[in-house]
Amino acid sequence: MASKEKRDKQTADASVSNSSQSISANTLADQVSLTLSFAPSSDSKTSGEVKLNGQSDLAESGKSSTYRPSTSSDISDESTCSSLSWNNKPHKANDARWEAIQAVRAKHGVLGVNHFRLLKRVGCGDIGTVHLAELHGTRCYFAMKVMDKADLASRKKLLRVQTEREILQCLDHPFLPTLYSHFETDKFSCLVMEFCPGGDLHTLRQRQPGKRFLEQAAKFYVAEVLLAMEYLHMLGIIYRDLKPENVLVRDDGHVMLTDFDLSLRCSVSPTVVRSTALVSGNLQKNSGYCAQPACIQQPSCISASTTCFSPRFFSSKSKKDKKMKTETGNQVSPLPELIAEPTSARSMSFVGTHEYLAPEIIKGEGHGSAVDWWTFGIFLYELLFGKTPFKGSANRATLFNVVGQPLRFPESPVVSFAARDLIRSLLVKEPQHRLAYKRGATEIKQHPFFEGVNWALVRCASPPEIPKPVDYESAPASPAAATSSSVKSDQSNYLEFDFF
Repeated sequence: MASKEKRDKQTADASVSNSSQSISANTLADQVSLTLSFAPSSDSKTSGEVKLNGQSDLAESGKSSTYRPSTSSDISDESTCSSLSWNNKPHKANDARWEAIQAVRAKHGVLGVNHFRLLKRVGCGDIGTVHLAELHGTRCYFAMKVMDKADLASRKKLLRVQTEREILQCLDHPFLPTLYSHFETDKFSCLVMEFCPGGDLHTLRQRQPGKRFLEQAAKFYVAEVLLAMEYLHMLGIIYRDLKPENVLVRDDGHVMLTDFDLSLRCSVSPTVVRSTALVSGNLQKNSGYCAQPACIQQPSCISASTTCFSPRFFSSKSKKDKKMKTETGNQVSPLPELIAEPTSARSMSFVGTHEYLAPEIIKGEGHGSAVDWWTFGIFLYELLFGKTPFKGSANRATLFNVVGQPLRFPESPVVSFAARDLIRSLLVKEPQHRLAYKRGATEIKQHPFFEGVNWALVRCASPPEIPKPVDYESAPASPAAATSSSVKSDQSNYLEFDFF
């Protein structure tokens, strides 16, 4: 388990066994099995068997990978939200899993645990365990997060469960999870979500040469995460726990942000602002890239040649359109900007992962939405360099480094000036001077690092890597398989730190 990249946190004891033996009787999963009735698979294999074709590398990576647990002071300053409707999911209109769920609801009225066959425990966290589950008779697979209500009540964690459920109910975004259903039993609370067979970005990074991503691949992943964060802020949700372990890879190679039990709900007023400033037409003419959010000149996102992360060598504009008649003609009005940043939000909670904590959280001064942009900078740094910038010899040393040490870049690997400049602008210790503090993701999307990104077609871009196909019924699951709840250590490994 030990490696040169070993984290300060204890490893999460949640890896899935590579054998087909049954789940241990002393785990919460075994308690769940007594209530939820594990069923044998249709081909008489041992229940819970899952196969990842050619996944020996994934299994080895999962064994050597360690996970950094999030921490929380459990200060209940988070506001609750009203009940939200989750029956309509426009992005899931053609999803076979969603249609199967709706068909069961239409036939039986309600969805419950008796409609699912639990196959395998695939993860555990501070507030519950996650199981791979099949909706009976459909061959549709889900991640079912099961939480012991009595245990959560004794640890005063019920508010976190409520927060995550309410947030999941209102999400409808291509880079965020879908909550297909949730239900209760006498002992357990269950969330039915997407299952992501591609693992998480932490595990995927460990498999890269040098345990880091090439800059183009990192740009792909952070662009999708940025759009997810922008959407969350537009809903008045401050995420507060961004890290590679919480970014899961779907079967198509695109990513999904997950784990919302540490998020903060707040009020926000999204506005569309039309700037009075003029942008030079010559800059647009001379640029071979499309950096405008609404640029959709490429005809189709189905074409294999379509990409949102490469130069556009041919313009669709005619020569007549390109001709600038006067100096005034060289000036064009910029597109309206959507500003959806919950700048008024304040919280005193000590939450997050130590290597990702913003200085204002550590110092106990209260924090707002700017903490998400600090974590975004740490996130990009780790993807590019294979480590976080302020990691110390122990947790306390890490916290002191975040507050007192300047940002430094290693000599190797060499990354672009734009990448370093973006990270430097995000990792400003005073939140009011941090990039995106006022205008949110809009400021980050306009940074030169994202030049060439067609934001309207990001989800049509070709991913750097596509997971291998999964045969859910034939062989044991790999530890690298992930779900809509990232693997974290047991709550006994969650540490509390004094403010300083």
